[in-house]
Amino acid sequence: MTRYKLTIAYDGTKFHGFQRQNDLRTVQGVLEKALTKMTKGQHVDVVGSGRTDAGVHAFGQVIHFDYPGQMPAQNMLKAINSLMPLDVLVKDSAIVDENFHARFGVKRKTYQYRVDCGYYTDPFKRFYTGHYPYKISVDKIQTALKDLEGEHDFTSFAASGGVIENKVRTIYSATCVYNKNNDELVFEFTGNGFLYNMVRILVATLLEIGNGRRDVHDFLRLFEVKDRQEARGTAPASGLYLKEVFYD
Repeated sequence: MTRYKLTIAYDGTKFHGFQRQNDLRTVQGVLEKALTKMTKGQHVDVVGSGRTDAGVHAFGQVIHFDYPGQMPAQNMLKAINSLMPLDVLVKDSAIVDENFHARFGVKRKTYQYRVDCGYYTDPFKRFYTGHYPYKISVDKIQTALKDLEGEHDFTSFAASGGVIENKVRTIYSATCVYNKNNDELVFEFTGNGFLYNMVRILVATLLEIGNGRRDVHDFLRLFEVKDRQEARGTAPASGLYLKEVFYD
């Protein structure tokens, strides 16, 4: 058996998330189906760096799998891409040590979130951005982002469907840039881990801060109260992208 590490990009619009689900189209399911075809019927388990929900996209999701036999990494890249649908692209392939693990070896991840600021919903952006047509102060958002950096208890920003008890995470970098050409806010968050829906809840909170509906330092209060109901909103899945996964 040979262990391969692949970096993949996908448009999550027509997927029911990354994780395999019976009778539903998922990224993991598409990959495993292709590998089973390559092995002429032998199932290959695909392990991802983490799950993404329905509608969430990826520029740099990382997976690993153990393949019977061995072929050069570039041949694997060509072979599996020939079996991919148009909404999935394998960007890179490498043969790795058997101790490499796509999920447990993750040191940090970067997520991007795009918000369309146009007054009307753009039909060509609706699957790839969130939408917030209200007045926004980027300065307020950038001030609030500084309060996110560091180690905090993110209980207020964890969706109820999560099963992880320890809600303490470290955010190494949190940024927001306004793209004038596209009339979009582009958020990026890099951290050692993210809770279920955490980035989407953070973005919803930041938009309220930018609109003046919350105090600019409201994150400090939300860290203390540890109450999901206090954070309230969740930004749509369509604007979220798993940008990059980092390993040692």
